[in-house]
Amino acid sequence: MQSLLVIDDETSILKAFERAFSNDATTVLTASNGVDGERLFRESQPDVVVIDLNLPETTGLQLFKQLREIDARVPFIFITGHGTVESAIEATKLGAYDYLFKPLELDEMRSLLEKAFNLSRMIRVQPALSDSGENFTGEAIVGRCRAMKEVYKAIGRVAPQDLTVLLLGESGTGKEVVAQAIYHHSARSKRPFQAINCAAIPDALLESEIFGHEKGAFTNAYRQRIGKLEQADGGTLFLDEVGDMSPLTQAKLLRVLQDQTFERVGGNTPIKVDVRIIAATNHDLKKLVSEGVFRSDLYFRLSVVTIQLPPLREREDDLRILAEYFLRKYGEQFGKSVRGLAPETLQILQQYHWPGNVRELESTIKQSLLTARGTVLLPEFLPPLGELMASPQQAPNSAEEFLSKEFVEERLQAGTENLYAEAIGNVESQLFQQVLQHTNGNQLRAAAILGISRVTLRSKLKALGIDAGDFTE
Repeated sequence: MQSLLVIDDETSILKAFERAFSNDATTVLTASNGVDGERLFRESQPDVVVIDLNLPETTGLQLFKQLREIDARVPFIFITGHGTVESAIEATKLGAYDYLFKPLELDEMRSLLEKAFNLSRMIRVQPALSDSGENFTGEAIVGRCRAMKEVYKAIGRVAPQDLTVLLLGESGTGKEVVAQAIYHHSARSKRPFQAINCAAIPDALLESEIFGHEKGAFTNAYRQRIGKLEQADGGTLFLDEVGDMSPLTQAKLLRVLQDQTFERVGGNTPIKVDVRIIAATNHDLKKLVSEGVFRSDLYFRLSVVTIQLPPLREREDDLRILAEYFLRKYGEQFGKSVRGLAPETLQILQQYHWPGNVRELESTIKQSLLTARGTVLLPEFLPPLGELMASPQQAPNSAEEFLSKEFVEERLQAGTENLYAEAIGNVESQLFQQVLQHTNGNQLRAAAILGISRVTLRSKLKALGIDAGDFTE
């Protein structure tokens, strides 16, 4: 269970955080002063900390410095009034994750906390390298096929070396977990770690997210912003989906790799950093280089060491091993006693193409456990999503199929506590597949029809485990 520590002298703020974020997955701890905050920080070792900059007897910035000496890896989020902007920026320079202004917007805080918890998990949980995943329910890189054994060897060789690493592989093959393993086995494991998904951030904002910007650098740049590169000084920066970078951002990243210096957007003062770069992409960068979309000099700088992750369909008996690992991992979390796969279930899983790879298999097993009974996973417990994705040319016959009464009733009977997300995921999956079928897999046309950006579409398809290439005639 993840934990959140909130330090604020306003009782109403503490109560609001408890009401909004306390649930089965998250414990909210509160403190109204710095002394209690430090005590709870030492005792509970929270995953994320929210601090008010204005505290009695001390400042939030002073308390932050004290807590950073105890554990510098915890993401800290500051909440502040407009009068303390400079202090919030100073805290970010020192390694704080981000800051928000009062009055707080619930959706904005929820989104920021979700990212901070994910970063905290990557920093604090060291993935195990296991050929079977037996008796292990934490974060792990599981598999015993020849290709995965080569991945294990590569991680062992490159992690202690302070070299740039490029991870290649289809969406859902586990590039993020491999980056996590490299970080934890490196000499920088006690230093900051920052991660950015380049495909999930619009081009106009990505440069600022990485390098930061100066006040007045562009419209709505009302204050200075410290980028993730600067926050990761002394540590590691993970750039996921680096193949989606714009040419301008590629040029600035090349400079960082060459001499470890950069300038914030709108600035002209060189800033020196000491950062290890781990990059990942599901694109064929060599092809992008030949097409003039990706810089060849940046490609050669990034690919000092390259690790290729195999797709699930090429991993021999690993599908069974992974499925059983996920059954153990999430069965314990969901209070289920399912520990094995029925032969018929395994046969169905083996016949499927798995365009979303390990991530899609993990999602399938989690959904199956919601309705599973007994100790063996039977075919009827598998979600219909897999069947639909296994036959991408068969689109829904009517609008009612997007969210049938039967689907809702089934989830209610299963005692779900996440129906909204499940329903939205079901609708989005069917909608995107039907539109992609209409456009023959053309993502640009699909994004235009849906009324969303191509970056947003790519991000959604990745999260849902949908490969647009499956719809190309």
